[in-house]
Amino acid sequence: MFDIFIQTHFSAGHHLRDYPGDCEKPHGHNWNIEVTVRATELDPLGMGVDFRTVKNAVAKVMDTLDHRDLNTHPAFLDINPSSENIAVYIFDKLQDPLSDKRYALYSVMVGETPTSGVIYRGA
Repeated sequence: MFDIFIQTHFSAGHHLRDYPGDCEKPHGHNWNIEVTVRATELDPLGMGVDFRTVKNAVAKVMDTLDHRDLNTHPAFLDINPSSENIAVYIFDKLQDPLSDKRYALYSVMVGETPTSGVIYRGA
């Protein structure tokens, strides 16, 4: 098996509704994102999945999040735009475009700061 990953980032503002602390106030982050695709076999060129395929799919999802107030994003109107919920959103959007007979989306990591984040591997 091969785990192929790309790293990217997006910047956005948010606040956590009903949070008992400073995060209830509007603030922003530069979220670091890592997307991993697991390949069970290689193609004739010796690749599990072309990095370009992963980068292009991820870029489309990042465009929906970058430089936004995440609390007004349709995906987060009824749930907090926490790192966990952002990871689920990204995973759900990437699952179809990053699935093939040889590979499938494995995980999405969302780093809210350089020292804290979450990894989601799907339900």
